[in-house]
Amino acid sequence: MFAPRQDPGGRTQTGFTSRTIRVFIIDDSSVVRAIFSRLVESEPGLELAGTAGSAEEALRQFGTQPVDVVLLDLEMPGMGGMRALPEIIRQSGRARVMVVSSLTAEGAEHTVQALGLGAADALLKPGAGGFDRAYRDRLVERIHSLGGRPLQPSQQGGARSQPLLVGPTQSAIRPEVLAIGASTGGIHATGQLLRGLPARIGIPVIITQHLPVEFSEPYAKQLRELSGREVLLAADGQSLQPDCIHLAPGDGHLTVVRRGDRAVIRLDRNAASTGCMPSVDPMFASLAAVFGANVLGVVLTGMGRDGTEGAHALVEAGGNVLVQDEASSAVWGMPGSIARAGLAAAALPPCELALRIAAALGRA
Repeated sequence: MFAPRQDPGGRTQTGFTSRTIRVFIIDDSSVVRAIFSRLVESEPGLELAGTAGSAEEALRQFGTQPVDVVLLDLEMPGMGGMRALPEIIRQSGRARVMVVSSLTAEGAEHTVQALGLGAADALLKPGAGGFDRAYRDRLVERIHSLGGRPLQPSQQGGARSQPLLVGPTQSAIRPEVLAIGASTGGIHATGQLLRGLPARIGIPVIITQHLPVEFSEPYAKQLRELSGREVLLAADGQSLQPDCIHLAPGDGHLTVVRRGDRAVIRLDRNAASTGCMPSVDPMFASLAAVFGANVLGVVLTGMGRDGTEGAHALVEAGGNVLVQDEASSAVWGMPGSIARAGLAAAALPPCELALRIAAALGRA
C-alpha cells in the first residue's frame, strides 16, 4: 500500500538478492496462513520460517531460527498485532514487519500507528477471491524489497558513527527550509528524526511521504502529536510558516512557488517521471528554483529512486542533501540512489541526521 507507483525499472532499484529470504506469518485465520504459506513456499528465493495464529505464539517461536520478513495481522485475539509489534521487532532479530490486515483499509489511523511503531510497510489483506495474480505479485515484490538485506543495528544510542561522505561536503549556508522525502519505512524514520530536532528550528519543514490519500490526515495527526509542531496538509496558496510542518497530500505533489515576497504551496497533479504520487522530485526541484542554495533536503528510507532527480537540482543550486544510511533503512532504495549518484553530503541514521540539521541551523 505504501510502495510508490514505480517506473518499469523501479522493480530492480531495491536490489533483489539471491540470498533466501525467510518469511514468518502471523494471522489468526488458518485460511490466510495457508494461502500465504503456499505463496511463500512456491516463490523462488523465499522460504517459510514459520507461522503463528497469535502474537503470543509467534513470540514463543522467535529466536529459534532467523527471520527476515514478518507478515503481521493487526486484529487478533490476545495481545493483537499492534500491542505486540515492538516486541515482535525485537525478538525476531529486527526483521522487517509488513502489516497485512483488513484494518489497513478501514482503519487508516491504526495502520499509521503501526508504521510509526516500526512496521516497515503495509498492504491490504484482500477479501474473498482477492488473492489473485496481481495481489500475489505485489506481495512478493514487497517481501523481496524488505528482505533483500539483513537489517544491521545502527549505532544509535551508542558511539556516534562516522558520517559516510558520499558526495559534496555540506556547505555552511544556513537553510531557509527543511524538506524531507521518504517512502517504505519512512514514517518511523521521520518520527526518529523529528524527535531529535530542537523544539524550535525557525524554518518551515516540508514532508513528502509516499502514502495513499486516505492516510494523509491520520499521518498529519500523528505528526502533530509526535513533534509538538503545527502540521498542515498542503493546499494551494498556503504560505510556508516557520516551525510548521507542511505535509504533501496523497493525491498531489507539494511544490513551492514565489508569490510576491511570499513562498507559497502549489499542488501539482501531473505525472512524475518515477510514477510516484506524491513525488519528492518536484518538491526538491521547486524549492531549488525558489530558495536556491538555502535548502536542506533529506531523503529517508524507501523503495525506488524518487528524489534523485530533485537532489540533482538542489545540489546544482548550491543546496545540501543528506540521506539515511543503509544500516538503519528499511529499504535503501531512494537514499541509496542519491548516495550512488554522488549527491549526498552524508549518510547517517535518523537521530544523527537530526544533529546534523540542528548544527546547520546553529541550534546544536
